[in-house]
Amino acid sequence: MRLGFMGLGRMGSGMASRLLEGHGTLGVYNRNPLAAGMLLEKGAEAVPEPAALGDYDVVFTMLADDRAVRETILASGTLLDSLKPGAVHVSCSTISVSLAAELAERHADHGQVFLSLPVFGRPDAAAAGRLFLVAGGDHAAVERLESLFRLIGQDLWWVGRAPEMANLVKLSGNFLIAATIEAMGEAMALVEKGGVDRHAYLDFLTRTLFTAPVHHNYGKLLADRAVRPAGFAAPLGQKDLGLVQQAAETLSVPMPFAGILRERFLALAARGDKDIDWAAIGLEAARQAAVAGI
Repeated sequence: MRLGFMGLGRMGSGMASRLLEGHGTLGVYNRNPLAAGMLLEKGAEAVPEPAALGDYDVVFTMLADDRAVRETILASGTLLDSLKPGAVHVSCSTISVSLAAELAERHADHGQVFLSLPVFGRPDAAAAGRLFLVAGGDHAAVERLESLFRLIGQDLWWVGRAPEMANLVKLSGNFLIAATIEAMGEAMALVEKGGVDRHAYLDFLTRTLFTAPVHHNYGKLLADRAVRPAGFAAPLGQKDLGLVQQAAETLSVPMPFAGILRERFLALAARGDKDIDWAAIGLEAARQAAVAGI
């Protein structure tokens, strides 16, 4: 089985490395070819353009947004046109629900298989193969490729035959993470303004009421104010909250918190903060409260 991988950003490079080490061979493409350097040194095969991945049996993609997916997958002369019948496109990108549904339809029209496999975790988890995976699409195809998925993820959930269902779950999860960051940031700003040490407060929270990894990991970023360099850049978080609102409008689901979170991301964007971690939205309450050091 020939494997290909497109999109070697912070997450994609770690995932591709795991597939290469576990499978033995891997063709890689990135719009900036310099990003493939480390993988090529490990034995990966450089692929000159998206269409050249059409010779592969399974192609993973980890792309930034809907636009990048359309340019490299759906545009004329790219992956959709070149992928052979029966081949599988596994999209790990965080994209809109509507685009995932369109991809499923277009691939089916070409006799190809499309699976959504969005992931939860940060770059260090990707490099260690410790991501959490949500799969949508044909169950038999998911089962057939599970051994590959296990190279990049520590656990896997299949949520339905429609691939876009997995994208909806991914967007809902990112909404919850952002809401958690915001809530922790507001609470931390409150107690710090009242004289409580924020690190001691975080220690209390994560050993009593809120013990999940999301509280430990993002709470530490907030307490340390360590939002550079970005593990997950704020503009991507802003994009995801926009997709959450888009899905909510399509399904007629009121989500007022999503609007509040989007405003936080817009505040970062207005200041030109691009290479900053999305955890920075949790510092906005402290900034507004004039907490020292923000």
